[in-house]
Amino acid sequence: MENSEKRRTPVQTLQFTVIGISNAAVDIGTLNLLLLLHPTDYSVTLTLFNTIAYCLAVANSYIWNSMITFRHTARGTSKQRFGFFLQGLFSLFINNGVFLGFNLLFQIFGMPAWIRHNLAKGLAMFASFSASFLMIKYLVFKDDQRRKQRK
Repeated sequence: MENSEKRRTPVQTLQFTVIGISNAAVDIGTLNLLLLLHPTDYSVTLTLFNTIAYCLAVANSYIWNSMITFRHTARGTSKQRFGFFLQGLFSLFINNGVFLGFNLLFQIFGMPAWIRHNLAKGLAMFASFSASFLMIKYLVFKDDQRRKQRK
């Protein structure tokens, strides 16, 4: 790993985290709004609401991360957009699985719906955030130019 890339990684992690906080606001805000408008414990509806919230957060993430965090390697190519879409889809499966799984677990313990939904959403966001960062950094916006220069 080159020195400039080593120095950039902590900065990228911080930038990704700050943008992640805005993504979390979009994600959890949308989910809570949808649940406020249509309260439910039906897993298909919860999956739909979670998917809508997650997709809005991913769109927010792509815009900000491509302009700030990964601006040195984000080229806006079809390959990168497709890679971002695939990692988003994979992270969506992680997010929905963790959200529904913990929501069910917390329901078994008799936790109130609002607390249960938000706690499960928080855990889902952390799991998908972690997977997303690794996939974006090492697969989607990887620095192909530096890799070619090292060869």
